[in-house]
Amino acid sequence: MLLTLYMVKGSKSRQKLKLGYHRKGISIFFQEFKVGDKVAIDILPSSHEGMPHHRFQGRIGEVIGKRGDCYLVKINDNFKEKILIVAPQHLRKI
Repeated sequence: MLLTLYMVKGSKSRQKLKLGYHRKGISIFFQEFKVGDKVAIDILPSSHEGMPHHRFQGRIGEVIGKRGDCYLVKINDNFKEKILIVAPQHLRKI
């Protein structure tokens, strides 16, 4: 019971984060986005750096800034605006 309080980000997400054949190559690590771009959160399970929580998989947001190599993405989650810090390999341009 105590274990459920401290679950890691990737737990219970095996089917959700399953990688298809179309996400190969290193070009996704070098993507660049501009402020105002619409992006979809598409988590790359092999890269743990800058990975958002799996509950945000498939959400669409807007890039509002950059912090280091990662991007600040604003999404709506149940009528609340949230700002996520996401690495570029976990984002797709729309």
